[in-house]
Amino acid sequence: MKKLFLVVALTGAVISCKNSGENQNETSDTVVSSSADGVETEAVTANYVPIDSDEALVAASLMAAPEVSREGSTVIGYNMAGEFVTFREGDNEFIVLVDDPKKSGFNAACYHKSLEPFMARGRELRAEGKTGPEIFDIREEEAKSGKLDMGKTGATLHIYFGESDKYDPETNKVEGAKHRYVVYLPFATAASTGLPENPIGSNHPWIMNPGTHRAHIMISPLHDD
Repeated sequence: MKKLFLVVALTGAVISCKNSGENQNETSDTVVSSSADGVETEAVTANYVPIDSDEALVAASLMAAPEVSREGSTVIGYNMAGEFVTFREGDNEFIVLVDDPKKSGFNAACYHKSLEPFMARGRELRAEGKTGPEIFDIREEEAKSGKLDMGKTGATLHIYFGESDKYDPETNKVEGAKHRYVVYLPFATAASTGLPENPIGSNHPWIMNPGTHRAHIMISPLHDD
């Protein structure tokens, strides 16, 4: 059986700090494939640059949303100036929370709008200086009492994350970024869902925080590469 060989040539380098306008050299990643007759053809070229504007931040973060829903999604989060703003109002069921440009790497999220009270409460408590465990306990108590709306059962959170803070302006993809999905099922357990409490293998779904307000199914698809 004939085999196809992939040769990945990496050219260019980037030495930059997040949110810095300096040293914004492009990184060009070219994938070259060898055809059956031995003739090499250029398959993909990506020019990665730092995310250094609100426009780029929003464009890259929208990759967290399903493609058909990106245009109509509401977009919120910290802008390049460090202000929490609404970048735009949408008209569909999704809210996109952009990557925080003050943090290393890239981590954008898209979630069903019914989860906004839960998400907003978490942001509020973090702004008050509460720790992760404190936030968990406070929201657990509020969810059990009915004070905190946990959204529709089965509402989803889509995460687009990676170690790089560079994106391709042509595709808006972030270098090396991956997707992960969370399906919220408040107070669900392994017994009520049939899912294990720990993944039984790479990329297998499992239930995290079972029996609590934050019980959710974790799904980590294989990366395209």
